[in-house]
Amino acid sequence: MDAVLEALRSSLREAVGRRPAEVLFFSGGLDTSVLASLSPSVLALHICLEGGGEDLPYAERVARELGLSLIVRWVSVDEALGALPEVIRIRRTFDPALPNDLALYFAFAEARSLGFRRCMTGDGADELFAGYSYMFDLDLGTYLPWLAKRMRFSANELGEEFGIEVSQPYLEPAVVNLALSIPPELKIREENGVRMGKWVLRKAFERYLPSEVCWQSKRPIEVGSGFARLREHISHLLTDADWEAPVRFISCDQPYYYRLYRQVVGEIPSPGLGEVACPNCGAGMPPGAHHCRVCGYTRLERSFWEETGVV
Repeated sequence: MDAVLEALRSSLREAVGRRPAEVLFFSGGLDTSVLASLSPSVLALHICLEGGGEDLPYAERVARELGLSLIVRWVSVDEALGALPEVIRIRRTFDPALPNDLALYFAFAEARSLGFRRCMTGDGADELFAGYSYMFDLDLGTYLPWLAKRMRFSANELGEEFGIEVSQPYLEPAVVNLALSIPPELKIREENGVRMGKWVLRKAFERYLPSEVCWQSKRPIEVGSGFARLREHISHLLTDADWEAPVRFISCDQPYYYRLYRQVVGEIPSPGLGEVACPNCGAGMPPGAHHCRVCGYTRLERSFWEETGVV
C-alpha cells in the first residue's frame, strides 16, 4: 500500500513539474487541492456566482493552509446569462450541464484579463479514480479503461478559444497508466463508515491537506460555484413555445439552452461517417458511447445527472 501511495504522489508531482502553470482553476475540492499542494507558487483562481457557492469556504481554508495567493472572481447573474450564447457557440451544445461550462468560461476570461497564458485544471481525477457514485456498482476494471480512451473536457475547447494552454496533470500519460493499474478496491472503499470514491488519491495526500478538505464529498462544479442557481432565473425566461421541440428535455432549464443553440449554432448535426444517431436528438455519437455531447442524453443511471446537479 505504501508503495502505491508514494508512486501516486511521485507521478503527480512529476506531471505538475513537466507542465507548470501560472494559474490554477481552483475549487477547493480534493482534485484541485492536491494540485495546489504540489504547486505552492501557483495563483489560485476561484469563480463564484454572486451570493456564493459551497466551494468557497474550502478554497479559502486550503489557501490559508498552503499559503496560496487566492483570487475570487464574483460573477453576476446578468453576466452569466449574457455569456450563455457565447458558451453554447463555443461548445456547440445545449447539454443541461452548461452551468458547469459557464463557471469555467469565466475562469478563462479572468485568466486572460490577468495576462496568463497557461492554466492548470483538475480534469480527469474523477474519471480515473472513480470519483462519481454512479461508478460504485460498475465493473471498474472494464469501465475505467474504456472511459479513459474517450474522456473529453470542455476546458480544452474553451482554452483554445481564449488562447490559453491547459495543463491537466491527471491526464498526463504516466498518471493515466498508473491510475488504471491501481485495483478498483483501492479507489472505492469505506472510510469512517462512509463509502468513498477516489479513496487512494485521498489517502495519498491526507497528510498534506486539512482532513475536511481531503475527505469531503463530491460536489458538481455548478453547485460548488453557485452557478446552479441560474436554473431558477432561467425558468422565468421560458415560454410555452420553448417546450415544443423534437427532443426530450432532461432539465427544466434545457429548453432555454436549446432556444439559444438554434440561434447561435443552428440545426442539430446529422451523424457523420461511422457515427450512430443519438436516440434523443439525432446528433452523431460514436458507437457504444454513453453520452451525447450535443443534447446531453446519457445511457447511464439517474445518479449521473444527480452528480452534475441537473436533477
